[in-house]
Amino acid sequence: MGKALFHHHVASRRERARAATIDEIKETAQRLMREQGTTEVRFSDIAREMGMTAPALYRYFADRDELLTALIADAYNDLADIVAEAQEKVPVDDPSGRLLAVSQAYRSWARREPQRFALILGMPVPGYAAPEEGPTTEAARRAMVQLKSLFFDAAERNILKPPLLPPETFQALLQCWSSLHGFTCLEAYGHLDWLPDEARDELFESGVRLAAMTAGLPPPATASGPS
Repeated sequence: MGKALFHHHVASRRERARAATIDEIKETAQRLMREQGTTEVRFSDIAREMGMTAPALYRYFADRDELLTALIADAYNDLADIVAEAQEKVPVDDPSGRLLAVSQAYRSWARREPQRFALILGMPVPGYAAPEEGPTTEAARRAMVQLKSLFFDAAERNILKPPLLPPETFQALLQCWSSLHGFTCLEAYGHLDWLPDEARDELFESGVRLAAMTAGLPPPATASGPS
């Protein structure tokens, strides 16, 4: 019994050490992305930063793509947590207020984390293909379900009006996301730096309000700025 317990403790300690090293590898990769302003990761760079050899990293990740898959899933899950928290702070019967809160959270996260934003919603990393129905797929669904739920909740409460454009040529959800994403990309990648913060805030909020109106959502009960 004592021997089994000893082996269990040794295994647990080994598992904890492995998990800690995996976290350190991911954190190092993210830091290098921020410092270098890129979504590319190289095992040789990570190993050098961690005082390891590049081959030693293969004990934790089979290849660069497996590491990228983990980083992408983590980024989607982080974004999902942030937009869910923002949405829950606004009453469910104020879908436009919720849209504004979710949009501001999405925008603020992109501004704080431009490389992670680029990793999940920017140009694909050359040579990388996400595994089909893998961890990135599930994490992406979780991040995007917040936006989808706004429309389902509004429809259930009979406060979603018909969209301004006919349904056969217009999808409210995709229209909102494309409007939000377009602005967020321009800002996250520095293309709106020439505008003062206040002008950017007003442009963003008016865009979200226009998207909400176009989608048939009632006007938001309150206004809020970016966090």
